[in-house]
Amino acid sequence: MPCSPEDGDLVSGAPKVAVPDEVAEAVKTLIRWAGDDPEREGLLDTPKRVARAWREYAKGYAEDPAVHLKRTFDEVGGYDEIVLLKDIPFQSHCEHHLAPIIGKASIAYLPRDKVVGISKLARVLHGYARRLQVQERLTAEVADCICEHLKPKGVAVVIEATHACMTARGVQTPGVMMVTSRIMGVFREDDRSRKEVLALMGY
Repeated sequence: MPCSPEDGDLVSGAPKVAVPDEVAEAVKTLIRWAGDDPEREGLLDTPKRVARAWREYAKGYAEDPAVHLKRTFDEVGGYDEIVLLKDIPFQSHCEHHLAPIIGKASIAYLPRDKVVGISKLARVLHGYARRLQVQERLTAEVADCICEHLKPKGVAVVIEATHACMTARGVQTPGVMMVTSRIMGVFREDDRSRKEVLALMGY
């Protein structure tokens, strides 16, 4: 029998996540608080949609980002210079207002004796970003994870992001970019190495 749109995800074909009644009711309460009627036609399915969206936004809680760094490679042809993954787009949500944080990250490390697949650096970032966050902690978590599990000579993480809690509410100042960094190891101790990695990132 053909599936209806309510049977699953139209892109992946995966069944929809069941939404507990109390979660749907919480979204309905928020809609009422905002001044609308959750029982009107356009909002009837919104509580479940919002609940499922939040399961996706926060799926980082269901994983350990460090697992992506378990498989490493020793055969790198004697390469001993900086490895940089630049301008990785990400989305997160502010833990203070649950508002979107949208930005990009540059992640670099100086290998000691092993490297990791470059996609794994992005996976570490997304693992932490898909949680309720503040940008400062996100930056530190990514850098600390790489430092602890790859044990490189140095790690540098720079994140630029816009915060809807500032652009869409409160001070309502669009176009503002917040920049945070965590510099560790040789990149922190040696001024020339620090300048080199930041220049490669475009700073």
